[in-house]
Amino acid sequence: MVWQYRNPVEILFGAGCFEDVSRCLGDRRYGVVTYPDAYFGELAERLAARAGAPSVTITDVLANPDYQELGPQVEQIAEVGPVDVWVALGGGSVIDSTKVFAASNGDFANVKRYLETGDGAEHLSATPIIAVPTTAGTGSEVTCWATVWDRATGSKHSLARPDLYPEYAVIDPALMLAKPLNLTVSTGLDALSHALESLWNVNANPVSANHAVAAAREVLQVLPDLAGDLTNLEHRSRMAKAALFAGLAFSNTKTAIAHSLSYPITLRHNVPHGIACSFSLPLVIDSVVGIGGLCDASLDRIFDGELNNASGKVSDLLGRLGVSTDPAAHGVRDDEWAEMVTTAFDGERGKNFIGDKDRFMKAAEALRAAAAE
Repeated sequence: MVWQYRNPVEILFGAGCFEDVSRCLGDRRYGVVTYPDAYFGELAERLAARAGAPSVTITDVLANPDYQELGPQVEQIAEVGPVDVWVALGGGSVIDSTKVFAASNGDFANVKRYLETGDGAEHLSATPIIAVPTTAGTGSEVTCWATVWDRATGSKHSLARPDLYPEYAVIDPALMLAKPLNLTVSTGLDALSHALESLWNVNANPVSANHAVAAAREVLQVLPDLAGDLTNLEHRSRMAKAALFAGLAFSNTKTAIAHSLSYPITLRHNVPHGIACSFSLPLVIDSVVGIGGLCDASLDRIFDGELNNASGKVSDLLGRLGVSTDPAAHGVRDDEWAEMVTTAFDGERGKNFIGDKDRFMKAAEALRAAAAE
């Protein structure tokens, strides 16, 4: 087996390390991308007190970055002029938006053309990014891609370029203490999905698998405890580390079938991404157990040799967190689900999956029959 692993992001981790962002900036002209909430304004002020005022601040980032917002935001940035480095201060949507700004070269049309045609790479830029995640789940702080939505056409795109890996990932679990239950659960399940999706993946390798095993084991152990004690810094730190390891895993593999299924569910039914990509995990596990190789070996390590009960353990976790494994509970009709499965297997992420559609559908039928008993 010939394999490779690469991740160039310099990682700073630990409670209080947010204060090191100014050191990472040096004397460079910087911009800040964040959310409009007062909490993030306070964080931006803390940074400015150490590093000086930013040249530009973008504060109108919404969940699931869309063409409709990204275009005007890039215009706002172009009016100020280029910056030397971006600070992405927030969750996955902030970091994804920042990657778009870093690549836009002052004109969103450059990114739009590249996303839709694959052409025009020579017109893109690659402004350095310092990613400061305030949620534990997305992993975007250590990946080189961003999810970009075009709801007007019902499309989801992935901006994927090796020069969009952040320069630094500054992961301060103390910044995550104020996050509410629903967001904590959704992002935590996103991390679990990233870890598992990197295993049943044609691009899996021994290094990514080790990161995935560590991440999945930790999420399974700590996420229920964190859900019951949201202000526990130790739990937040463990979850942040798990999300980081999951990010390091799928930074080299990308995701697979569960994510491919999730995109239309989020687009059509407004289901949060972490829920949309995790409720099908027990089904996917049942469809791959026994496939052998690195996937089975890694799942065996995650579930302590109980492969026959692996999907049951994940179903139990989801149930404890209030997440149904039934597509109908997320607004998906039976006929729509069948169409989504077919489309998912044909999609880019679906083609990363080492399983096959027939086995997946048989596992789905078995789970449905068991639920009906």
